[in-house]
Amino acid sequence: MDVAIKILQFICSFTLLVMVHEMGHLLLGKLFGVRVEEFRIFFGKAWFKRRWGETEYGIGWLPFGGYAKLAGMVDESMDTEQLKSAPQPWEFRSKPAWQRLLIILGGVMMNAILAFVIYVGISLAWGDRYISNSQMPYGYVYSDYAKALGFEDGDKIVSIAGTPIEDYARILPTLIIEEEKSIVVLRNGEELTIDIPVQSVMELSEQTDFLTPRLPFVVANVVEGMGAAEAGLRSGDEVVGVDGQEARFYDQIAPALLAHAGDTIGLTLLRDGAPVECRVVVSAEGQIGVGLASAEYIPVANRSYTLLEAIPRGAERVVEEMRDYWKQLKMIVRPQTEMYRALGGPIAIGGIFPNEWNWEHFWKITALLSVVLAIMNVLPIPALDGGHALFIVIEMLTGRRPSDKVMMVAQAIGMTLLLLLMFYATANDITRLFR
Repeated sequence: MDVAIKILQFICSFTLLVMVHEMGHLLLGKLFGVRVEEFRIFFGKAWFKRRWGETEYGIGWLPFGGYAKLAGMVDESMDTEQLKSAPQPWEFRSKPAWQRLLIILGGVMMNAILAFVIYVGISLAWGDRYISNSQMPYGYVYSDYAKALGFEDGDKIVSIAGTPIEDYARILPTLIIEEEKSIVVLRNGEELTIDIPVQSVMELSEQTDFLTPRLPFVVANVVEGMGAAEAGLRSGDEVVGVDGQEARFYDQIAPALLAHAGDTIGLTLLRDGAPVECRVVVSAEGQIGVGLASAEYIPVANRSYTLLEAIPRGAERVVEEMRDYWKQLKMIVRPQTEMYRALGGPIAIGGIFPNEWNWEHFWKITALLSVVLAIMNVLPIPALDGGHALFIVIEMLTGRRPSDKVMMVAQAIGMTLLLLLMFYATANDITRLFR
């Protein structure tokens, strides 16, 4: 059932993104008098087709994209027959360069507009909710990998590449995409700088436990019949010592409990401000039967927006996501980062959706994918919108239009590159399934 929900979210999101993107080409094409012969969502043979006016609308069976077939344009359909006759007024090739450029960029613009509208809606409906890094009282617990880079448990994050980070969830992504990989931490009241080598980028992206909020060992509830209940522990007790040694954080006490599995352990508690000593029976699994009061020690910030505030916030979110994704692309093309190994295809994209339907998460992911689609399509690669736009810009600067033969060759090369890239990304997906 979980997989089915993921697949359904992926199909709904991707269908919306492709439809909006191709709608940009269709609307601007019709605005400038270009005949749009086909409007297709997804590739392959259409299982649904219907003609309205001059345009045939359809849905293909292969969910990898879509297209709006403009009369007189060399596109992914590779239809050369139309180019053998004289240009007609309703054809794409007959229009001025500036109109052709706007038509080509129509899809990218529509994806950016869609992301903006979604982010405005998210701001209105849910606002901004995040764990506040600046208010983290006890710093973080770091993985062994992070400690090898120079971090220590309890370090607080001050800034990355000179910029303060407010959202805890943005710490690791920011560290990965910033070219200047220096991070300032606060340790025992003193600021220290840790520099991370570029070669660590791919390894960083795989560190799901790089840092987690550090929590005190404060009892929220006890389980009847287990060691804590038998020793008289109560809700609100705070463990501050183990076997006479100072230890007040979960990351310090949990290993001690495991070391005493099947035995007893001496705990020092703070109860109503006074110290209490007790011995507690530890289960064979290293448990004493308590739930921890963790939520109150994780500072959650929540900001609501009015409509007038949500509009600029939506634009800000689009700019932020575009900037971040562009930085990720730059990391991918740098071989020393090995970030090319992180490329994913349909399986990876579908995997980012949650196992249960959550509208907030669905729209956040859809907005992000809309930004990604806009950036990817504007890249100057033949067969993508950016490749077509590049040829038009060259024409506007030189006054000379590339021949149809040049465009056909460029289109074929671009399609080959895209298919190879899709094959590589899908192969990465399959490889990750068997790790």
